Amino acid sequence: MGALHPGHISLIKNCNKKNDISVCSIFVNPAQFNNNKDFEKYPITIERDIELLEKNECKVLFLPSNNEIYPEGYVAKQYDLGYLETILEGKYRPGHFQGVCQVMHRLLEIIHPDQLFLGQKDYQQCMVIERLVQIIKLPVQITVGPTLREKDGLAMSSRNTRLSAEERKQAIKIFETLTFIKDNTRPGPLQDIKTKATQYLQSNGFIVDYIEFADVDNLAIQEYWDGKTKIVALIAAFLNDVRLIDNMELNLN
Repeated sequence: MGALHPGHISLIKNCNKKNDISVCSIFVNPAQFNNNKDFEKYPITIERDIELLEKNECKVLFLPSNNEIYPEGYVAKQYDLGYLETILEGKYRPGHFQGVCQVMHRLLEIIHPDQLFLGQKDYQQCMVIERLVQIIKLPVQITVGPTLREKDGLAMSSRNTRLSAEERKQAIKIFETLTFIKDNTRPGPLQDIKTKATQYLQSNGFIVDYIEFADVDNLAIQEYWDGKTKIVALIAAFLNDVRLIDNMELNLN
């Protein structure tokens, strides 16, 4: 959706390694915002975005208008996302993933890519898009690239541009919380570490939507860890009016 940063550019570079033509779309999709104020405040930096794409050899920029994506007479489809729409982002942002699927369906129809490159920071969204590709039966190969972070650990995000200097310092507490979770999670019930992590963020000025553990393969929420299942810790929290998300695969033996 624009406001590009090195995390986005890493996807372009990965695409260029494997393909002759890279296509980047930039479209701030109104259908996936369940908060109009959030939509209105979304950062727009198109001149800078174009410069970054040119420097990194993106071959095509698709910069559609709202009418190109949702032409007159467009009827929104409903996508059966199952369990994925009831948890985490699906629970706290009702309708969000239907909006994501609407725009992704249109973009995939228009561009017909062979490969699709996504970022792991939007962990649940990657799974939703994989489900969408199954539903619409489009032969596209999905590659999920790792989350890129600032030197202090903050996950790169377009929303970071909305943080004040003081908020930017506070924002690294999410990464610190994930690191604490990774270092201290042991087999057994997970509620105690979730409570400690939540209290830490709250004491540092965050309003926490969720801190959860989930199976890396299907995002099934884990209340108890058997010590063998590969799990991911996921966080969503507000710092004043900016909502930040992040995750970390624990990969413990």
